[in-house]
Amino acid sequence: MRPAVVVVIVVQSLGLQAAWTQEPAQPRIEKEIEKQEKIYHSRGADVPSGYITGRALSEYAELLPAGFCDALGSLGGSDHWLDVGAGAGEAILDYYAAAGDDALPAGKCTRLAGRASAVALSIEDRRTDKWRRQATLLDGRMQYLAGRRLRQYSPAELGKFQIITDVYGGFSYTDTLSEFVERVLSLLEVGGVFYSMVQVAHMEDGTEKSSTSRLTELVDRAGHDVKVCSWLKQIGCAQVSCESRTDWSAPIELVRMRKLCSDVSVPRVKLVKFEAGNPPGRLFQLEP
Repeated sequence: MRPAVVVVIVVQSLGLQAAWTQEPAQPRIEKEIEKQEKIYHSRGADVPSGYITGRALSEYAELLPAGFCDALGSLGGSDHWLDVGAGAGEAILDYYAAAGDDALPAGKCTRLAGRASAVALSIEDRRTDKWRRQATLLDGRMQYLAGRRLRQYSPAELGKFQIITDVYGGFSYTDTLSEFVERVLSLLEVGGVFYSMVQVAHMEDGTEKSSTSRLTELVDRAGHDVKVCSWLKQIGCAQVSCESRTDWSAPIELVRMRKLCSDVSVPRVKLVKFEAGNPPGRLFQLEP
């Protein structure tokens, strides 16, 4: 069974650019970001359909690039894993539950060693009693940080990581895309890998569906489409690969980004349009 994916709202066929009124851009963006904040802080019956906060590790295996499970399984006791947008932290709980459990089926991120330390990061504190019990048993090896965005933590607070994951987290939701990618890479050890995915309007391999949904888009200064993966491949000191997935209700690209050296440089983009949602519709433009 395929994992649940977010609800996608279809807009006009001319793309995200055509879906907006003539209202001035900045006030419009601010209104939409206010709506988005309400989604982040929603609870109970107020949580919108499609805003999922409890994805299992098996869903990470489906939604992240090939090799993620092997990389996670290779982590040792001195290594660290950061999960951005972790929600209730189900994936991290599964990581420790899978350690040495021969009753679990083979494949899909099971039979993991569970040796590394893990940090779950979420805008809202969505810890469960199950999380609190497990955290007590592991005596500091798993942590939960909430209340701030990734950019609001200093490097000293978070430390360095061998693996960073993001499944419908900050990479899909941020309104400061360049800064987000830059911060992620700054937190990776050289040789560390960022595993993520993003719904995009234009796939790297050109296999996107003909209908245009409310997805992440990128344009150059002249307004011409730029593929998100092509932009990511321009990052200095990073090796980027993308896998296109068009067999689900919303086309996504699975992103693998390995940090090659410390002198990271991320091409700058600015947000020009934003529409609240799960995930939000975003249009970024390259800066000079």
